Amino acid sequence: MTTQSELQTRYNDIYRGVYFIGTTPPKSDTPLDKVSEIAEKLLERVSDIDVDGLIVYDIQDENSRISKPRPFPFKSTHDTRLYSSLLNKKSTRPVITYKSVVQSNIEDFNQWADEAWQDYGVKDVVLVGSPSKDNQISLPLAGAYKALVDNQHDFFIGGVTIAERHASKRNEHERLISKHQQGCSFFISQAIYNPQATIDLLTRYAIECQKQGLKPQRLILTFSPCGSKKTLEFIEWLGVNVPEATSLRILNAENPLHESMQNCVKSLQQILDAIQPYDLPLGLNIESLTNRKEEIDGSILLYKLLRSKMDNYLAEKELASLSKR
Repeated sequence: MTTQSELQTRYNDIYRGVYFIGTTPPKSDTPLDKVSEIAEKLLERVSDIDVDGLIVYDIQDENSRISKPRPFPFKSTHDTRLYSSLLNKKSTRPVITYKSVVQSNIEDFNQWADEAWQDYGVKDVVLVGSPSKDNQISLPLAGAYKALVDNQHDFFIGGVTIAERHASKRNEHERLISKHQQGCSFFISQAIYNPQATIDLLTRYAIECQKQGLKPQRLILTFSPCGSKKTLEFIEWLGVNVPEATSLRILNAENPLHESMQNCVKSLQQILDAIQPYDLPLGLNIESLTNRKEEIDGSILLYKLLRSKMDNYLAEKELASLSKR
């Protein structure tokens, strides 16, 4: 995988955004030559947009998290490390690999990490804990962070941030600070459909960092287009808060996909306007939650729209900072 410092160097420049496309590995019954083909197809799609890298999700069943049935049946996928390694070799871009630690014990996890680095060249990792307190957990998230920090290999470690959790518990900013102390150097949000929850979290985090004299870590905001009732159900099943008015507007629009993309563009603008007074290093991650061609193509267009907004915002921030010198 590309040298770790490449991502870290970009992360260190507060006036530079970092931009990703999120994806999932093909289903585990997909033959390996077909997996390679799917990787090439994805890279072809993103070849005309300037991405910093890709994010590969570790898909879990998660049926313990919510009583509602999963809108799309769960199917296991190929090893995230394998798919990340393929994408990295074919694109020469950094790939961030998600790892769910729910089923791991410490020995399994250490073995996973050593193989990730040595056999697959995986260096940039986001750890995910249990989606439900009811799960039996042999390896808590904090233990997994410690194991990666103590590992002989120098992993670049990230965490997940959930604005919805902040809306109900009001302490997500403390989690971010605590996770940074445990070794996280960046955070990736879940898909944003309720911009206010994200504004509240980012504002609280920025102010808390100022108070404690801490440097805020990079926050990568995730957006996902939605072209159908089924996709919207899946987004909500994943725990994303979609305000009722937003949901009604998308489902009753002549073109739901177009409406959802407009919503994402407005949401990002709203977030950027609100956090303008603070110096938060930002990034974007655009994902398609289904394999419907229409939604995958929509995610590429959405990437272009959101990236131009983010680039303009950061350029204006840099200009403002120059004028103060």
